[in-house]
Amino acid sequence: MTTLRHRIATDTRYVLLGFPTAVISFVLVLAGVAAGAGSAVAFVGLPILAASAAMARNFADVERVLLPDVLGRRLARPRYRQAPVDAGWFRRTMNPLTSGQAALDILHTIIAFPIAIATFAVTVVWWAGAIAGLTFPLYGWIIARIPGYQGDLPGLLGLGSDLTTLVVFNTVLGVLFALTLLPVVRGAALVKAGLAQAMLTRPAYDERPATIPAHPFAAGV
Repeated sequence: MTTLRHRIATDTRYVLLGFPTAVISFVLVLAGVAAGAGSAVAFVGLPILAASAAMARNFADVERVLLPDVLGRRLARPRYRQAPVDAGWFRRTMNPLTSGQAALDILHTIIAFPIAIATFAVTVVWWAGAIAGLTFPLYGWIIARIPGYQGDLPGLLGLGSDLTTLVVFNTVLGVLFALTLLPVVRGAALVKAGLAQAMLTRPAYDERPATIPAHPFAAGV
């Protein structure tokens, strides 16, 4: 039981925290890429593109920290190229663009955005359905007393609009949500984590990968 609680807590936290992170990264990185690409001809946009790549790398690192606990195994992190010691300011500024992984980091912020929205919505709906349904006997009688109330879904299905039918129907619905909560949330987390693993954890071309251990914060320790 403890393992199941830990599993669903880890997956829920990963999906829910991933939504605001995806929104912020999508807005900042996409805006930076658009601004940088639009002014790249005048060379003003090149530093903006480099800054966008650096931002995407930071967001990718956040995602990599959370992945081991979701997937249950260690992962490989690409080693990004470092600027030469004797490099000038322009070379150092443009360094984030020199690693092949930079394009994948930027692309991930764009592709992961709709997936984060979908997985977040599914997780919230299943949690809400389970909690609202299982606790319906505590507040269902209040809803049934609202003037003009027609029994909601049970009434529309022709099952009746009396209080007993209303409570039983919504409680059974809550039980169904609760019984499927673990596989549904697990599936949502794996869809999101699978994309991140494919795009953010494979070695960058000929660079040797580094190992990412499970992070204590991600594990809830």
